[in-house]
Amino acid sequence: MVPGLAPRPSSALRRRPRTIALVGIDGSGKTTQAHLLAEALAERGLPARYRRNAGGRRWFGRLATALGRGDGEQLLGRRAMLLVESVLRWLAILRTLLRRGFTRETAVMDRYAVCQYASIRAHAENPRPERINRAERRARLAYRVFPRPDVTFLLDVDPEVAYDRIERRGYDHEEMSYLRAAAAAYRALPEYADFVVIDANVSPEQVQAALLAHLCAPAIPAPRPAAESRGPVAVMATHARAVALAVATLVAAATALTLQWVEVF
Repeated sequence: MVPGLAPRPSSALRRRPRTIALVGIDGSGKTTQAHLLAEALAERGLPARYRRNAGGRRWFGRLATALGRGDGEQLLGRRAMLLVESVLRWLAILRTLLRRGFTRETAVMDRYAVCQYASIRAHAENPRPERINRAERRARLAYRVFPRPDVTFLLDVDPEVAYDRIERRGYDHEEMSYLRAAAAAYRALPEYADFVVIDANVSPEQVQAALLAHLCAPAIPAPRPAAESRGPVAVMATHARAVALAVATLVAAATALTLQWVEVF
């Protein structure tokens, strides 16, 4: 784990990341840290922007409260809420990546696809964080169109600490059982080995220092492969394969989301 108490990093970034994702359970500080990180990177000359990839659960929770229901799951049902969350987060990530492609910005993402996988595991009728269920398989099929971020920071916080933070902010609520299940789900994801785990139990300033320390740490340059000449036919063939793969993946994603919709209704 990268310690929360980290030395102040130098202002020089070791390389320019295109996509940085901050993930973790509710109350881990994702939104706060994503805002701070985008600002810090912009100060260092990087065209970084904060991008939120929410799934709508908070909005539906507020709507449910206004209508006299406990939360979004009581309003829509557990399966329907997971489906809506999956679709909205998928669209949010697509919008962010398309915007990044046009603006050439560095997107600092508040949540990413792995958040949906952890949410599905934690919200299951009988949560078993170590197992991939059918809903997660379909979500993974839909989300596979998106590339993995250059770096994914998991803000690791004790569920008890997260619970206190959520209660203090006062505009939503999470059960302790869910926070524990979500924390276990993140640790059980196959992507966990690629996460940069940050201790998020400490102050926001200490967490931010740890994030920047990782991004600004010196890296050993990888050997550059020998340049090889490619004719125009080879280049066109490569582009054609990329387009065909993108179309096939989009069709697979649409099919997976449609199957989830049909199953709900």
